[in-house]
Amino acid sequence: MPTPHREREIAESFGVDAARYDRTRPSYPAALIDRLVAGIPGRSILDVGIGTGIVARQLRAAGCEVLGVEPDPRMAAFARRAGFEVEEARFEAWEPAGRLFDAVVAGQTWHWVEPRAGAAAAASVLRPGGRLALMWNAGQPGPAVADAFAEVFERLMPGSPLAGVRGISAAAGYAALLDRADEGLRAEGGFGAVERWSDEWERVYTRAEWLDQLPAQGLFTRMPPAQLAEVSAAIGAAVDAVGGSFSMHFTTLTTTAVRRASGG
Repeated sequence: MPTPHREREIAESFGVDAARYDRTRPSYPAALIDRLVAGIPGRSILDVGIGTGIVARQLRAAGCEVLGVEPDPRMAAFARRAGFEVEEARFEAWEPAGRLFDAVVAGQTWHWVEPRAGAAAAASVLRPGGRLALMWNAGQPGPAVADAFAEVFERLMPGSPLAGVRGISAAAGYAALLDRADEGLRAEGGFGAVERWSDEWERVYTRAEWLDQLPAQGLFTRMPPAQLAEVSAAIGAAVDAVGGSFSMHFTTLTTTAVRRASGG
């Protein structure tokens, strides 16, 4: 099973350019947000790893009150400027001070949380009937673009996780993260049956848009500038070769469970 929660240098590196992260990272399907909000007993939400507030803004627009927990002070400061209350801590060590919530959410962040400790922490702050919803956006370009990107990563980043994904769908890769999260939920015991939700959508990226988001991905946030420039140039050439833009198919994967009336 993957253990990215142990990679703290990566987990807390995204704030190196919080503004880029915020403008380039995708949001979540409106239908998913509506389904989540409709299925919780109230409107108080705890956002684990709020980051710059991408999912929090969507929840606020849907009428929810959102409190964020965030270990990176740079990301926390960005979210505060967007009007959110944010407390700086790793979720496993955060002190809720007796507060309870109708939902605990994590958008693209729960893999940085130790699964059993995170499940226990979520159960402790959810009202009975409250929902934990853990969401990931898995992006998959078409076969020609995927192969071109894989060639770049194999040539310029040998040994990296990106160099070994040729022929593997992004959704299948992310499924391991959901499996790990589910194991934590089942082991903790405070939740009902675990459900999986899946939302499909498309976005077209131009060359400039794709290269803008590249440094905001986890394997690139700490890459030396010269290597990042080389990889970016090669990726840009691959996008140029297919006409300067490409369609990315996203599968938003959610694993979710409701807090039991009693801890049993």
